[in-house]
Amino acid sequence: MLCNKTIVGIILVSSTVLFLLQGCYKDKTVISDTGAAITRTVTFSNDIVPILNKDCTLSGCHGSGGHVPDLTTANAYNALKVGNYFNTNNPEGSLIMLWLTGKKTTQMPVGGLNKDINAMVLAWIKQGANNN
Repeated sequence: MLCNKTIVGIILVSSTVLFLLQGCYKDKTVISDTGAAITRTVTFSNDIVPILNKDCTLSGCHGSGGHVPDLTTANAYNALKVGNYFNTNNPEGSLIMLWLTGKKTTQMPVGGLNKDINAMVLAWIKQGANNN
């Protein structure tokens, strides 16, 4: 037969575990799939700028006078480079990839995950994030 101290101990441990588990919950799903790998050369001017124009500046969010970074055609590359938004040594960990995949607060673009865009941007960073 268990003594009173043992029973009280079991109850305290059980209560503590239940209390701690109550704080564990999942409130956000992060999708890390970036789509199919792109093997062709990705250029900033022909591939990335059209994405930025369509999904980032057209909405007015990251246009001139909007939210940082300014992703207008004339300023996009320098804004991304100076703001350390890409990291060629850790492409998947680049700030821009964290935004695109929803791992950094609000996912960009606000319309939702786009695997094709993510794959294109990731390929560009992996290829050196050149201003070409």
